Amino acid sequence: MSEFPIVSTAENVTRQVLSDHPELMVVAFRFGQEGAIGALHNHPHVQSTYVESGRFQFTLGDEVREVGPGDSFVIPSGMKHGCVCLEPGTLVDCFTPRREDFL
Repeated sequence: MSEFPIVSTAENVTRQVLSDHPELMVVAFRFGQEGAIGALHNHPHVQSTYVESGRFQFTLGDEVREVGPGDSFVIPSGMKHGCVCLEPGTLVDCFTPRREDFL
């Protein structure tokens, strides 16, 4: 069990840091309902995303793709990205360096 709190980030979306180090952070994003949104944004961190469960439509720069359990991808530093939940589930994101704003 993570020592970090579960934080609401949007309607039917929560975030929980699972592990943390100055050079790497692992975070679970849980989407509890179809239609829940991970808003479009960008950040200086390199991010990898692993779809633990559920289905999502991701926007990655100019590309839109649908992903499901077992899929993973890397989001380069500065790329605008976001998602819409198609089936409730969990995304596990890794950030390098860590997201200080999540602590």
